[in-house]
Formats: sequence, C-alpha cells, structure tokens
Amino acid sequence: MNRRRLITAAAIAAAGAGGALSLHALRTDNQAYEQAVQALWRRAPDGTPGPSGLVRELVRHATLAPSSHNTQCWKFGGDERSISIRPDFGRRCPVVDPDDHHLFVSLGCAAENLVQAAAAMGFRGDAMFRDGPQEALDIALEPAKPVDSALFQAITRRQSTRAEFDGRPLSNEELKTLEIAGTGNGVRVLLLTGQQALENVLDYVVQGNTAQMRDPAFVRELKAWIRFNGAQAVDTGDGLFAKSSGNPAMPGWLGPRAFDLFFTEKAENDKYARHIRSSAGIAVFVSEADDKRHWLEAGRAFERFALQATALGVRTAHLNQPVEVSRLRPRFAGSLGIASGRPDLVVRFGRGPETPRSLRRPIDAVWA
Repeated sequence: MNRRRLITAAAIAAAGAGGALSLHALRTDNQAYEQAVQALWRRAPDGTPGPSGLVRELVRHATLAPSSHNTQCWKFGGDERSISIRPDFGRRCPVVDPDDHHLFVSLGCAAENLVQAAAAMGFRGDAMFRDGPQEALDIALEPAKPVDSALFQAITRRQSTRAEFDGRPLSNEELKTLEIAGTGNGVRVLLLTGQQALENVLDYVVQGNTAQMRDPAFVRELKAWIRFNGAQAVDTGDGLFAKSSGNPAMPGWLGPRAFDLFFTEKAENDKYARHIRSSAGIAVFVSEADDKRHWLEAGRAFERFALQATALGVRTAHLNQPVEVSRLRPRFAGSLGIASGRPDLVVRFGRGPETPRSLRRPIDAVWA
C-alpha cells in the first residue's frame, strides 16, 4: 500500500462511525475549492481594462507568483501610474527564513508577474527598489504598445509541481532558452543535468531536510502553514494545500494528527530522492551579492525561468534545503564551484503532471 492510500485508510479508520459524514463534508469542501481555483487562476480579459480594473488585474497576476510556504508576504499600493510592492513582515517565516531572504525573493517573483502583465495590458513597468524604513519595490507604469508574450500567458498556468517528473531530458535549445530567461541583473543560473551532478544535489537536499526535520521549531512552522482540506484552503486563501503535495484531504481535526504520524525524516528523504531522480535537471540561482536588492532580482529571474518553463510545457519545484540550512550553504556552493556570491534557490525541472493548485487571498486583503 502506498503512502497516500495508507494515509487515507488511516483517516477513514480514525473517523469511525463519523467517516461517511466526514467524507461527505470533504466532497463539499472540494467543490468550494474548485470554484475558488477557477475564479483565481483565470485568464485576463481581452483588451485593456479601465484604471481601477487595470490595477486589480495587475495585482491579481502579481499574487499568482510563488512565495515561501505560500505565505503571500506582500502588500500592494499605488494607482495606474505606479504600483508598489512592500514586505509584509507579519507573514514571515522566522525559522526557515531567519534573514528574510525568501521573503524578498517572493516580492521579486510578484514584481516579475506584474511587469509581464503590465506589458500585455499596454504599459512598460520599470521596477526600482526603495531602501530605508519604508522599503518597497516601486514599479512605474508608462503607456506602451501591448505585448502579449508567452511568459504573460504562462502566469495563470504556472505552478510548483510537487510530484515525480517523467525523467526525459530537455533539448539543448530548451535548456538555452531557460538559461536566458533565468539570467538577471547580478543573478546567474546554473543548469545541472548530469546524473552525478543531480546526485550531488540530492546529497545536500537530504542533509538539509534531515537537519530541518530534526528541528521541532521548523516542523511546527511548516505544520502551521499546511491546509489539510479544501475548506481550510478557501477560508485562509494561503498556505500549502495538502493535495498539492500529493496527500489526501482530511478533516481539520484529523489532518494534524496524520501529519505527526506520517511526516517522517525517512519518508521525506525518500520522496526527494524520487523527485530528483525523475527530473530533467536542477537549476541553481546565484546572486553576485548577498543583499535585498539582489534577492529581489533573484526572485524576478526565477519567475521568468518558471514562466518560460511553463510556456515550454516544463514543470518546476523548489528544493531549497541546501540554501536554507546556513551551515550547508557554503559547502553546497563549493561543491558546485561557486567561488563568490550567494546560492539563492534550488529548483528541479522536467515534464510531469499538473497537480492541485494553491489559492491566494483576495486583492483587498493585500492592498494597503
């Protein structure tokens, strides 16, 4: 019996006499979740919307970007001439991201989506980081000829695919296209495709995952962001939906108990081994300098990479343990021959299935 079936069987057994009622509730929750997915991950309307509609559409596309644990650690403000993206430190993850590196990378991902959407809607978006007490990424919008790019079309199809890929290699042309997309101002991307190189990354992923799994604070933080069923995902509009990771939906009272039982060091390490060995390759994003400006640019470079991958029919997913565990980061960099700069992100890529989508909070909740 595989892990998913084992968890499902345990859920039904634990539910006992109330199992039928619980499963009925989960089906109802799933309908609400599917409706929320369709409303959120829809394509943009044809043509350029009016001023207020323009801002809302730009922000909606920006919020479809990935963020650490899907915390959506951003706040938006401005008008049709300029939109700012500010960090929401109330949604930070202090254990896995103590220096807020991932938080600022997430802001960069949102900014790239916004710039791509702005171009499609007839505006050139120029982003500039504003440092200081009111730090923000300000994006000035200037009228321009609309450019309906493949990257813009990919925004509503991109996802972090936490599943096994098919193991097929990408062509040299596809790899070159991804490398170009993933290169930014002060950020470069290393594409690893050889078996030995992937096994080296796997070794560091296992080391990092083992260290994190043995840290009770990390496990508590991660668990707090898991949404165990459709109702929880819809109610919060954030977090990691269990089904997106290949796990079954569970009643809210049962999910945390099953997590404690089945979320083990060995099971997670075995999963990462399958994921890496089924991938076409791994991308490592490296910044020239270790500061917020470069973290933002790393986010933009990654998002372009992910959007370009989506346009090619290629999936992506993060494997950031080697760069999240600070004592491993310099050793991991050394193993890749990175003599200077900070390795920001580790991302596997390949062709694979579509998985259930994560949700986002309403635009009014992220507007300030």
